[in-house]
Amino acid sequence: MIPALLLVLSAAAYRITTGLLIHSGATWLSNFTPLAAIALCSAAYFPNKYKFSVPLVTLFVSDAVINFRYGAPLLDPQIFLRYAALAVVGCVGLLLKNRLSLKTLLPASIAGSIIFYVMTNAFSWLSDPGYAKNWGGLVQALTIGLPRYSATPSWMFFRNSLVSDLLFTLLFVLSINLGRSAEGSRARVAVPRTA
Repeated sequence: MIPALLLVLSAAAYRITTGLLIHSGATWLSNFTPLAAIALCSAAYFPNKYKFSVPLVTLFVSDAVINFRYGAPLLDPQIFLRYAALAVVGCVGLLLKNRLSLKTLLPASIAGSIIFYVMTNAFSWLSDPGYAKNWGGLVQALTIGLPRYSATPSWMFFRNSLVSDLLFTLLFVLSINLGRSAEGSRARVAVPRTA
């Protein structure tokens, strides 16, 4: 579990770094952070007390640093919805905890990315007065967003999130397997041989 926790902490550090660099011209990094994958994999693999606390604390700490840097409020409805979306993705991970494999987790990672994207962008559409409250406004929220917020269209945020979630899920499963292999090796070495 230690390699997986280190991977989660690395992802949080990466999110903070990209969040701070995004306005320096690195727009290709927009939302290349595996938030949904952290929620999915943590709920699927971690012990009960860490299943939801690790992803939510990771998001909160990274939000606190990024929001402080840009003078944004730490608590607003959009942030609460983001936490709720991650909790929904975590519930998908809970459903898979008895069928853990790349064959189940990679499609679940795609589903988690879609859930997070649709929930957060639909909420933006509903709550932001810049969007028309009709089908066209929803399509705008899901595709290009509002230009005043970012030069990066919404669909690129989704693409980057999807790629980072798939990559993180793959690395997470590999790190869990690496940790289990290391524990198994130590256990075999610790068992005294009988003559």
